[in-house]
Amino acid sequence: MPENENWLPLFPLNTVLFPDGILPLKVFETRYIDMVRDCMKKDAPFGVVLIKSGQEIGVAAEPETVGCLAHITNWDAPQLGVLLLRTQGSARFRILETRSHKDQHLEARVDMLENISSEIKKEHAACANTLEIVIHDINSKGRAEHGADFENPFAETLQLNDAGWVADRWSEILPIPLKAKQKLLELDDPQIRLTIIDQYLQQHHII
Repeated sequence: MPENENWLPLFPLNTVLFPDGILPLKVFETRYIDMVRDCMKKDAPFGVVLIKSGQEIGVAAEPETVGCLAHITNWDAPQLGVLLLRTQGSARFRILETRSHKDQHLEARVDMLENISSEIKKEHAACANTLEIVIHDINSKGRAEHGADFENPFAETLQLNDAGWVADRWSEILPIPLKAKQKLLELDDPQIRLTIIDQYLQQHHII
């Protein structure tokens, strides 16, 4: 994880990456291809942050203040000038300061945020049990439709006893606004995150 005196390269996107989340990326802008190649050479992560204002391409966008480290787990170059990445989220961070380079790629000085491990409480057991069913269903349908080309959208190891992990996976799956996902990412207490998810699932008769 980056130290405060170092600058973390940022990838502002219209998505929210959560710890242990899987994020496939198609990289084609020169600034980000250069950034990704540098990260691969150093075996280092970059930071994924939700765009607060601006766009994914062109002038550097203004990012939200909390993001998540993305580690490159696999990559391919199907054609010149295009990189296909599979990344996995790890630790959250808070941006202290940003700077933009001439090519409009962003870097940030950050504070790392603790990912607290907390066991599922009995009142949230239905959240974990239903999530397991949903993940199994998504994977089964994906394999049936795509066969050997199917890529699991979840990490191989399911942590269904961890409140934060369960809350994060629901946050990825549910059709809620990006701003709501961002607010969930910013919450430090995993039990509060899961309580909010539980209330949503009950209100929408999912559990």
